[in-house]
Amino acid sequence: MQLSQQIAFLFLLAIPVACIAWTVTHEEIFKEPRDFCNKKSKESETIVQRKFFYLFTCEYCFSHYIALFFLIITKYHLLYDDWRGYLISGFALVWVANVYMSLFGFIRIGMKREKMDIATEESKLKIEKENCK
Repeated sequence: MQLSQQIAFLFLLAIPVACIAWTVTHEEIFKEPRDFCNKKSKESETIVQRKFFYLFTCEYCFSHYIALFFLIITKYHLLYDDWRGYLISGFALVWVANVYMSLFGFIRIGMKREKMDIATEESKLKIEKENCK
């Protein structure tokens, strides 16, 4: 595969990695299992148990395992055709996926802020309207 194709695959494969890692570690659909894992990551007796459960609460940590899964099923490698290519592609995939997640998080914060500003303005207008009566 040419380098340009490898780079295109890198940016495309990072999308599902980021999507899965973000969904499991942030979205409401996985809230209960994530809360359980968060509790176990703080209260488990052994360090191995604490680290295992922490894995499901941290998008950066979780993205390594999701990236590994995608590398296995796609056999994607970057620059080299041997184990070095898989190693490089693994860390590159994690890095790009985490850039995507950071951008998504930044956009979501902006959207939440806008919604809060709109709600505040609507409340002010409602109060002013009631005071004018």
